[in-house]
Amino acid sequence: MTTRSESRTELIESLMERFPHVPREAVIKEDLLRGGMAFDESALSDTANEASGEVKPKSYFIFSFDHGTLPELGAAALRRPPEEIVLTGGPYELRRTVVSVRVNPASPYRVAADDNGVLGLYLDGARISDVGLPPMPDYYRHTLENGKSVMEVAPTIQWGYLIYLTVFRVCQYFGAKEECQYCDINHNWRQQKAAGRPYTGVKPMDEVLEALAIIDKYDTNKSSTAYTLTGGAITTRLQGKDEADFYGQYAKAIEERFPGRWIGKVVAQALPKADVQRFHDYGVRIYHPNYEVWDPYLFERYCPGKERYVGRDEWHRRILDSAEVFGPRNVIPNFVAGVEMAEPFGFKTVDEAIDSTVEGLQYFMSRGITPRFTTWCPEPTTPLGKANPQGAPLEYHVRLLEAYRATMEANGLSSPPGYGPAGPGNAVFSVSSFMDSLPAEAAAPEDAIASPRG
Repeated sequence: MTTRSESRTELIESLMERFPHVPREAVIKEDLLRGGMAFDESALSDTANEASGEVKPKSYFIFSFDHGTLPELGAAALRRPPEEIVLTGGPYELRRTVVSVRVNPASPYRVAADDNGVLGLYLDGARISDVGLPPMPDYYRHTLENGKSVMEVAPTIQWGYLIYLTVFRVCQYFGAKEECQYCDINHNWRQQKAAGRPYTGVKPMDEVLEALAIIDKYDTNKSSTAYTLTGGAITTRLQGKDEADFYGQYAKAIEERFPGRWIGKVVAQALPKADVQRFHDYGVRIYHPNYEVWDPYLFERYCPGKERYVGRDEWHRRILDSAEVFGPRNVIPNFVAGVEMAEPFGFKTVDEAIDSTVEGLQYFMSRGITPRFTTWCPEPTTPLGKANPQGAPLEYHVRLLEAYRATMEANGLSSPPGYGPAGPGNAVFSVSSFMDSLPAEAAAPEDAIASPRG
């Protein structure tokens, strides 16, 4: 006797029923982030000039965040999909939910237009949501003096909230013995260049400042509230500078040119306290020394370069030290949610994976530091993506949202600064649902950046 396999619709509805305290919007959002979405050609722009269209296109701001290489994506590679989509309504009565676009032509989720030309999200062939597309911002319609687009130099994500400045688009952790096993930053650089797309490796300071001036001029509603400085790890020197000075120089220049215009954030390695102090002195106000995965066995295998150059225990000590510079609330390390269950080394059960992740959350949250997470997209050119094309079970992601909120509340913490509003229907953070799953009243004013201790 054979049993019928569970459809994706049945899966999400069963999880909505089992975990009623997790917003149903977050269940669907996590499924889209872990498994991607397909695009009907009716949902793609016809314009050849991306800056002249009506829809803000996907910028590939650091990783591919796709389930195929560009040559495998078909029309979605030739005619860029949107940066994000927003879901509303449908049979689940979804509140406004912003989702980062991760393309997967084989996904059971498909964005398509109906007979009246109205876009919707379809699952297993049934329409489950209306789909809104991000409008082309005025600042994307202007170019730098050298002809480069603002999207290439200073793209915005999270529905325009965050300017994402990947000023170094490759990583000096290189090769199988150093690269993080879930990360495709170096491959994405290669594929963008192979496709003939503009994709600047090291972004010149004057171009960054010029692009920000264009954003500042044309973003009349002040929708952009924060910027993130980031890129690959620097293990030696880049342009004669170590990591703190290389990334810090951009913050210093931005703050001198546009004092107080945006909240300054930097994603970098966990650096020694003196280097972290330089970030703060340069004007950075939020520091993201990402710890990637909590379990020591998995950290060693998934982050071999970080283990070799710094080591997990030292990495964690540096995170705690950085709280003395920035204040615990302004140290927000990321982890990659889902790699805990990646074969062949990951946990075999959701219970084990959640227990491990919560151990890490408690370690930091009990010290006033609030981690956040990105939902793992198993990009096919990475070792873990190749071995785990389906990613982690959706149940893991749903239970993580429940455990994350519980651990935060147990430690008396609220949503971290620099991520926009919290709560279902309010959140704009697009690469995981942690902000969608927190209570709206937990959102702190964006100018309430805590002072360092001492």
